Amino acid sequence: MFAPWTAPFVPFWLVMTLAALVMTLMVTCFSPLWWKNIPLQWRDVLLGVGIAVVMWGVFWTGDKLSRLMFHFARPEVDAIYGIKEGWSPVLVSCLLLFIIGPAEEIVWRGFVQRTLAERFGDNVGLVIGLACYTLIHVMSLNFMLIMAALVAGAVWGLLYRFFPQRFGAIILSHALWDAAVFVWFPI
Repeated sequence: MFAPWTAPFVPFWLVMTLAALVMTLMVTCFSPLWWKNIPLQWRDVLLGVGIAVVMWGVFWTGDKLSRLMFHFARPEVDAIYGIKEGWSPVLVSCLLLFIIGPAEEIVWRGFVQRTLAERFGDNVGLVIGLACYTLIHVMSLNFMLIMAALVAGAVWGLLYRFFPQRFGAIILSHALWDAAVFVWFPI
């Protein structure tokens, strides 16, 4: 999906949505009751919104700093935003909010990081899970996307590492941040 030599031939939002659904189905096969560990009370909703807002601010700041440090930063960010061209902003928002964002958390933190932590310990699970999450973006050959995955994955991974009981808030923050940074308030 991300590789420059295949991206022009792949309907990104269709493939990303299908991948998110398939991976969530796989998590359900391996861990059928995963959803029972996701409380979502008003406090979690407020926390999720707060995390998304703070992360948007971090990425806004990072964008401004990266423009000063790297001549290639803005063109690479623009290339990421180019993925949404020709697609309805309402459709992309809904896919990010209700399928893609939640699925990424369910898979990467709720299954991959949790499973690795159970096997190797919390800190090793965090590091290996973050490495895997970041490395899948390497095929894009887009430094800014890879760094965005590293930073966002580190934030959500650390939150999950230290506050697994707030997993609902983490899922919500990912979904909201995705829609905000990509559609509602692009950087």
